[in-house]
Amino acid sequence: MTSRDGFQWTPETGLAQGVPSIGVILPPTNILSSSALYDVIVIGGGYSGLTATRDLTVAGLRVLLIEARDRIGGRSWSSNIDDYPFEMGGTWVHWGQPHVWREISRYNMRTELEESFDFSHGVNHFQLRTTQGASTMSHEEEDTLLASGLEKFVNVDGDMGRKVIPFAHDAFHVPEARLYDEMSAQDRINIIALSLNPNERASLESFILLCSCGTLATTSFFELLHWWALCGYSYRGCMDALISYKFKGGQSTFAIKFFKEALATGRLSYAFNSPISSISDQGDKVTLTTRGGRQYSGARLVSTIPLNVLNSVSFDPPLGTQRAAATNIGHVNQCVKVHAEISSKDMRSWTGISYPFNKLMYAIGDGTTPAGNTHIVCFGGFNNHIHPEEDINQTKQAVESMAPGNMDIKRLVFHNWSKDEFAKGAWFFSPPQLLSTSLDAMRARQGNIVFANSDWAVGWRSFIDGAIEEGTRAAMTVKEELQPAPALRSSL
Repeated sequence: MTSRDGFQWTPETGLAQGVPSIGVILPPTNILSSSALYDVIVIGGGYSGLTATRDLTVAGLRVLLIEARDRIGGRSWSSNIDDYPFEMGGTWVHWGQPHVWREISRYNMRTELEESFDFSHGVNHFQLRTTQGASTMSHEEEDTLLASGLEKFVNVDGDMGRKVIPFAHDAFHVPEARLYDEMSAQDRINIIALSLNPNERASLESFILLCSCGTLATTSFFELLHWWALCGYSYRGCMDALISYKFKGGQSTFAIKFFKEALATGRLSYAFNSPISSISDQGDKVTLTTRGGRQYSGARLVSTIPLNVLNSVSFDPPLGTQRAAATNIGHVNQCVKVHAEISSKDMRSWTGISYPFNKLMYAIGDGTTPAGNTHIVCFGGFNNHIHPEEDINQTKQAVESMAPGNMDIKRLVFHNWSKDEFAKGAWFFSPPQLLSTSLDAMRARQGNIVFANSDWAVGWRSFIDGAIEEGTRAAMTVKEELQPAPALRSSL
């Protein structure tokens, strides 16, 4: 099954839109009539929507899942090309992320994780290329370099951020922490600039941009502190939680479990390829209208539409003032993520930074394909933005420039999240002041509509874990209203 989403290029076939994925759902709908009144309508088949759908159907409610794409997964999905998964969006998970680990355990997938890094053979080094020149160092030296810069960056309280954010899931209740949401990453770098050597600064800035995929000036310093706190206030914790462990078969092998469990209840109706044009809360029910003119109604509606897309849907009554303002500001992440399959087996143990002159900036060896080639995943586009499908030669050049002379490209695979009308960017990352002014408003319900998305999770915001957190919260909210618990009998 091939999704419309994504692109792949090989020398033999050229550039082609669409990549195969087990997340594609066929048939695209199982609805026989649009006149039914559902208990709950869930908009969006990403992890928030899948979690809410699964929990609500298992609880006995009749649910309609509406999805604009032809697949599940939202911003976290994998292709399956020649029996090898390329992660098109969100990738890495960790047992320190409570919601995602609960679901991994639920579906008995604890043994389905593998490490991205393999430094056991090959070149086994890190390359740093900056305007100051190029250097090659061991991965231990790479870790020491980045840890040094990061620790200077986050150490605002003499205790690596622990005093400012003692509870990572409740950060905004600490007034001192809120103050750091006024600052950008650039503001903080300016403060510590004299303590950074050129290589520390280059590696620190590239890591920050890898996290936010915005610019240094548009990246909230607070949100970086929040990530740091979630990762246990350490560089090693960041590496483990952010970029080390992934599913052997790809994200779609995980997401499909949620969908199949919901479908097996017999209480799930669904319609894919159904973009939404409007949502009307009429008091006694909520009615949505698709772009194709179909209407569906339910007693409650769970919207998992991402922040950057909410203003493309018409709401009646309109969105609240603060939520609407946040939606119009949006988050900053415009990541370009390009997978390259290259012939060199030795590059499996390579990592590299090419900053700030290259259109791709950060890359790692991430796997070995069945053909014996090395899979390299590259990130960039924040400073010198590219749309990789528009000029494939430019994209190839950007990949090759990560490690000149070592990138004999056999295949490129990517998804342009910036031009994806149902995402308008990759994972959430906030600009300064957005969270301190609008997080509560983004999380608030509006009438019969509950808003659930990783973009406004309180824990692992912007991660798969945060999406599951939000889907769980939404499902419990709706379930308690539509299925109130029976009164407890008192006994003498």
